[in-house]
Amino acid sequence: MKKQDMNRDWIATAQTLSSALPYLQRYDDATVVIKLGGHAMGSDAGMESFARDVVLMQQVGVNPVIVHGGGPMINAMLERLDIKSDFVNGKRVTDAATVEVVEMVLSGNVNKRIVQAINAQGGKAVGLSGKDANLMVCDQTDAALGFVGTPVEMNPDFLRALAKDNVIPVIAPLGTGRNGETFNVNGDTAAGAIAASLKADRLLLLTDVAGVKDSSGEVVTELTAAQIRALTKDGTIAGGMIPKTETALDAIEGGVRAVVILDGRAPNACLLELYTEHGAGSLIRD
Repeated sequence: MKKQDMNRDWIATAQTLSSALPYLQRYDDATVVIKLGGHAMGSDAGMESFARDVVLMQQVGVNPVIVHGGGPMINAMLERLDIKSDFVNGKRVTDAATVEVVEMVLSGNVNKRIVQAINAQGGKAVGLSGKDANLMVCDQTDAALGFVGTPVEMNPDFLRALAKDNVIPVIAPLGTGRNGETFNVNGDTAAGAIAASLKADRLLLLTDVAGVKDSSGEVVTELTAAQIRALTKDGTIAGGMIPKTETALDAIEGGVRAVVILDGRAPNACLLELYTEHGAGSLIRD
């Protein structure tokens, strides 16, 4: 019988697993909505790692719900089809031709790539959009922007039924209008609305930045809603971080326990955030 010496890596792994116990207990049967975008979507290795983490989370008792974006893929397809876009105040006008491409890309290639990645890791994922089962009913956000919608009515019962069957929903950010229109919805906005409708324990917004930074450029690991408003008012939170923090505040107001803006470029970012004391971004709570 061959004797095997214990080495430091094995011991460290065992200690990590042991220290995760209170977090595993904390998130048992918790609903965690994850907005997937950025690095993990553009890299096969990143997608594989993300999918493995999601399946592990479900294996230890979490009910994960995935909402994804796909802006770069939409842009590439519009360019390939030679569909020109107009812009109003820096925002793309989604006309009838554009929304067809948006739906084709988001509900097609992008959505099914994520579904396949999760299934390849042993999960049971199914691809949806906000149009399925009237999950996300929208009003037009701004007539000048065309078929861009704001969620006004959510019907999450179907998602709860999927969780009972251990099915992981992967949701494209498209909504249905009251007159049968298809609306393109901002991915973060869709994730926040879905998380609020489920009264999720956590909403994780994966980004390509380290988190919310203070005036000195340091990442703030935990903030209140009041602090977010103050940092926005004084200009510390600016640019692309504003819509993410606004999504976080809306989600918390809608019943989400806490929102985390975290760096999706970090390996195993979701696991670090949920199951270690270190976390992986900026946690926002009321």
